[in-house]
Amino acid sequence: MKNTLEIANRFKEVILNGTWIANTNYKDQLENLDWKIAVSPLQNLNTIALLAQHIHYYIKGINTVFKGGPLDIKDKFSFDFPPIESQQQWETFLTEFWKDTEEFAFLIEQMSSEKLDEGFVDEKYGSYKRNIEAMIEHSYYHLGQIVLIKKLLTN
Repeated sequence: MKNTLEIANRFKEVILNGTWIANTNYKDQLENLDWKIAVSPLQNLNTIALLAQHIHYYIKGINTVFKGGPLDIKDKFSFDFPPIESQQQWETFLTEFWKDTEEFAFLIEQMSSEKLDEGFVDEKYGSYKRNIEAMIEHSYYHLGQIVLIKKLLTN
């Protein structure tokens, strides 16, 4: 299997359809979740909605780079989002999240294997492959939080 297809599939597993690593994925956890649960605070933890928006922020920002644009995302803004105040807003967000995830995977699939080894924007960020793998790992990290918060809020 081509390296880019393999890594794109690993990315899709954590967000859209996988169960091999965590026995779940973002879509499974979020798709039928009531928005009131998604925005419910639990102690001093980030909400489920905020964690999902945080991951989406990076996906969307990296998509821009994959399409030849600048890296405009900043860690300091990665949790700054307007509040979700309805089920419709939540579902609209999720639709965009899934769409941008599909695009991210598609853009990886279109890369050459050589592109994976190229520098990503700036030397300090390492290669494209390193950044894609970091996105996968970062997504699993927050997926674990979402699963735990969801269990605490719904039990």
